[in-house]
Amino acid sequence: MNLNRSRILAFRNKPSTPVQLLPRDHHSAFLHKQPKSVKPRRRIPQDPERTLDAPDIHDDFYLNLLDWGSANVLAIALRHTVYLWDASTGSTSDLVTVDEEKGPVTSINWAPNGRHLAVGLNNAELQLRDSVTNRLVRTLKGCHHSRVGSLAWNNHILTTGGMDGQIINNDQLASGGNDNLVHIWDRFRTTQWLHRFREHMSAVKALAWCPFQGNLLATGGGEQDRAIKFWNTHTGACLNSVDTGSQVSSLLWSKKEKELLSSHGFSQNQLTLWKYPSMVKMAELTGHSSRVLYMAQSPDGCTVASAAGDETLKLWNVFGVPEAPKTHAPKAVPEPFSHVDRIR
Repeated sequence: MNLNRSRILAFRNKPSTPVQLLPRDHHSAFLHKQPKSVKPRRRIPQDPERTLDAPDIHDDFYLNLLDWGSANVLAIALRHTVYLWDASTGSTSDLVTVDEEKGPVTSINWAPNGRHLAVGLNNAELQLRDSVTNRLVRTLKGCHHSRVGSLAWNNHILTTGGMDGQIINNDQLASGGNDNLVHIWDRFRTTQWLHRFREHMSAVKALAWCPFQGNLLATGGGEQDRAIKFWNTHTGACLNSVDTGSQVSSLLWSKKEKELLSSHGFSQNQLTLWKYPSMVKMAELTGHSSRVLYMAQSPDGCTVASAAGDETLKLWNVFGVPEAPKTHAPKAVPEPFSHVDRIR
């Protein structure tokens, strides 16, 4: 197997809707506005809310085996089986177990609707599964010649990355590889990258687009690099670089605050919460006894799930208390491609 061809993918988030200017009759309010109140410092629990067993999880830096969907269901791949944990009810179920000649499962990613799950396999096959009916919706073959280690949705379009180095079906997409390079791609120029970043000194698995600034990308390097770097993907400029002291396995931006969470390997196997852009450490969360390879964020943006080679899945209340739920009318779920305390 040629690890130099491994690729990790991440689509750019859409920029937030511009805020409308206040009407003219609000002008006087600006002349007499009150001083801002100081926001109290948020307490960040140092211990996980819950720990679940994740036996036989694949301890592989280049796979992506954990994702939390918009329907509040956490998916995790343990060798040949994909398990679902409903965070609302606490119930668990298995979605699919693949054959020995196809497996193990090498990547999973929820579609935006929270119902369909893309499943990448070791035999280069890609499956799309309906988590409500447990039905196999579609199987894609022939796109890759080696395992599908990375998946990224952009609305109804799914992009796949394989160990063969190919990026199939690609707004902007970021890819990181075992060649220490980060590439930025445009969907309208699929044959040539827009930018190539060479500054990392080790493999780049951790990629995270900023939710509040559409052209800001955070990347994390492996054990010989140990740095988190920030990039302006419009200009190609490196905005900042921070030495974290250990391998960076994954990155997550907060959906609510200007904060970034990173997960790490030896020696502490910790999760580190950073304030952006100062990159002051807000908290270090320890509890895993092996490198923390996978992280996923709950739909409400408050809880983070972390999975490690120690065969545990931990839930952390990192980003605060969830807001009161709002009632919405049920929406029709579009078909993609259509124009317990134990996980196991």
